Amino acid sequence: MDNSTQYNFTVQNLGECTIPSPVTVSYFTSNEKRILYSIYLNQYDQFKSPDGRPLSLEVAGPRGQIFFDPSKTKAAIVTCGGLCPGINDVIRTLVMELHHRYGVVNIVGIKYGFQGLIPKYSHPTLELTPEIVKDINRLGGSILSSSRGRQDIDEMVNALKRMNIDLLFCIGGDGTMRATERITGEITRRGYNIGVIGIPKTIDNDLNMIQKTFGFDTAISESVKAIQCAHVEAKGAPNGIGLVKIMGRQSGHIAAGAALAQTDVNFVLIPEVPFDLEGEKGFLKAVEKRLRERAHCVILVAEGAGQEHLRKPGEPMETDASGNPRLLDIGVFLKTTIEDYFRSIGMETNLKYIDPSYTIRSVPANASDSMYCGALGQYAVHAGMAGKTGMLVGLMKDEYVHLPLAMVSSGTKVDPGGNVWMRVLEATGQPPLMKNI
Repeated sequence: MDNSTQYNFTVQNLGECTIPSPVTVSYFTSNEKRILYSIYLNQYDQFKSPDGRPLSLEVAGPRGQIFFDPSKTKAAIVTCGGLCPGINDVIRTLVMELHHRYGVVNIVGIKYGFQGLIPKYSHPTLELTPEIVKDINRLGGSILSSSRGRQDIDEMVNALKRMNIDLLFCIGGDGTMRATERITGEITRRGYNIGVIGIPKTIDNDLNMIQKTFGFDTAISESVKAIQCAHVEAKGAPNGIGLVKIMGRQSGHIAAGAALAQTDVNFVLIPEVPFDLEGEKGFLKAVEKRLRERAHCVILVAEGAGQEHLRKPGEPMETDASGNPRLLDIGVFLKTTIEDYFRSIGMETNLKYIDPSYTIRSVPANASDSMYCGALGQYAVHAGMAGKTGMLVGLMKDEYVHLPLAMVSSGTKVDPGGNVWMRVLEATGQPPLMKNI
């Protein structure tokens, strides 16, 4: 298949923009300003648009002409899925940008995710003003709270129309973006002039097309603190083992990043790299070798790693309300397995198990993530006021761009043959692959 037919970066618009923007900036961004999808010379001819031009994406930024009349615009903000550092920063920026830059004063928060648009739940809305949100960036979580699970698309669109919403900003991960795409489709089918803009959120940093998702930098920083504690504990006792379990359902980006940021880690276990437990080339023997040589060891495991060791062959994997795999606890399993192994060979060990997952995702964003959240919020408002819809704002090749919702999904993984994993192996000294070698 021609690669150009796999991608469609055309951004949907509600209509002609005829209102001069009230935003005071040194320049406005044209819809014709675009960046190349591929920056590699050998792929220049490979990725082409239907018109024969190189495949490219629309650059984010304030437009000189906008679609919505700010004095008559009503905006809504909703946060869905799991918590993540930076959600409140995004909410704050959306409100401040809408109110102070565009003059939109009618802004509501939808409580408890998409449940807040379903009448049977009776969740109240929250009026959002600069006074309400001015300090929320200091708080973890979301002032709007959240929920998981699918809701009826028709009911949600009915609610948006009933509430006279003109602009809906959806903050969430892959499942939320899929629901947001379906909401946009139903709005378009009905012919409503309601703009829908996504702000991608996943602490695991596993959305394709997106260079980095907010909360990831904070997750690395908080993981490092746990690793430092594990290292201290490991060195504080004979044959000490510090075992840290962190987030990463289907990808090991946080684990890999934390190991590179704090190079006291000796073993990193991630979902992308299967490993053997038993045998001369197995994980347990490798840990034993490390203890006999250095008398202490730090192990970092992503929550989705090693699931093959916890389930019987052919046993189905359950899912949660959002369709995510319901994982078994690899941390507790490894703790028990390691302790049993060393007990069986008569070798003293002192293992300390640390699981900081909920602590990590519930803290406020660090400075790096706060800056990033601010940019995402600003560019989302610019796009929405200009009548863009069915899209999200993301960072790609160090540029903020508009991406159709259909082009973004989860599943980006750490490449076992790539540079990041190679650097992890160099930093830790662990065997390259511990399965079937």
